[in-house]
Amino acid sequence: MKTIGVLTSGGDAPGMNAAVRAVVRTAIANGIKVMGIRRGYCGLIDDDIIELDINSVSDIINRGGTILYSSRCPEFKTEEGMQKAISNCKKHGIEGMVVIGGDGSYRGARDMSLRGFPCVGVPGTIDNDISSTEYTIGFDTAMNTAMDMIDRLRDTTQSHFRCSVVEVMGHGAGDIAINTALAVGATACIVPEIPFNYEKDVIEKIEYSKANGKTHFIIVVSEGITDVTELAKKIEDETGIESRATILGHVQRGGSPTVRDRVAASTLGYEAVMLLKDGIGNRVVGFKDNKVVNYDIFEGLNMKKKFDELTYTVVNTTSL
Repeated sequence: MKTIGVLTSGGDAPGMNAAVRAVVRTAIANGIKVMGIRRGYCGLIDDDIIELDINSVSDIINRGGTILYSSRCPEFKTEEGMQKAISNCKKHGIEGMVVIGGDGSYRGARDMSLRGFPCVGVPGTIDNDISSTEYTIGFDTAMNTAMDMIDRLRDTTQSHFRCSVVEVMGHGAGDIAINTALAVGATACIVPEIPFNYEKDVIEKIEYSKANGKTHFIIVVSEGITDVTELAKKIEDETGIESRATILGHVQRGGSPTVRDRVAASTLGYEAVMLLKDGIGNRVVGFKDNKVVNYDIFEGLNMKKKFDELTYTVVNTTSL
């Protein structure tokens, strides 16, 4: 291939810039021209495409967000939108594409692949919810951000003998919640993968800890499971402990990526380019047993994500 494209799509994740940098520099080192598509698939449809060189990606490895910007694009799901995108690729001589994002981004890459346009998907999402990889770009940074925010919240929770109910991101996936809960020593953790019993999993744990001398409590909840404000009110009404809800929200998507995310992003970006260089498309890259792997994009989308039961068990065992 003489020219490839790169885009970031869906929710931004710390480390996306590191991945873009790796794609650009790996391609140039192998004599391949790189076109950057801004605003994800929307930019592909609108012809918002620029050439990227070595200087374009200088000093971005430490930056959060994505210099290519991102968006969600309903039009790309239509045949008309798809054909506009492919036409613009041909206009710029783009022969293959590196798509950095989550499952929704992968589906766009799959649809382009079905139309004879080779793509390689790189997993970029803080939720760590892509089935074809054990680790996604941005996950470590998001957990560290959540941990830091809850550690700060603990100071006031402890000072006022309160219970803090904290909602973390991860709609449909509890990876951020269970790891953060373990790291901050939470009293309870509520995740979508495990049905929770309010009395047994929350109230009984608080009462047990209270009886053993604990005066402040932290409950970590994955977003989308329950209204944390209502949960905090129920806890206060039933236990008499002043309870407050805190939603960390999109702060978890921002910030400078950790070492792990910078290294993971750079490695996967490199691997994606090397696949396209060898004429191999319609793939997704990721990690298995800490080694880089790649799968057919259709196979990758059909894989099932395993829940980390061990970490969940450790959270519950050590929260007493």
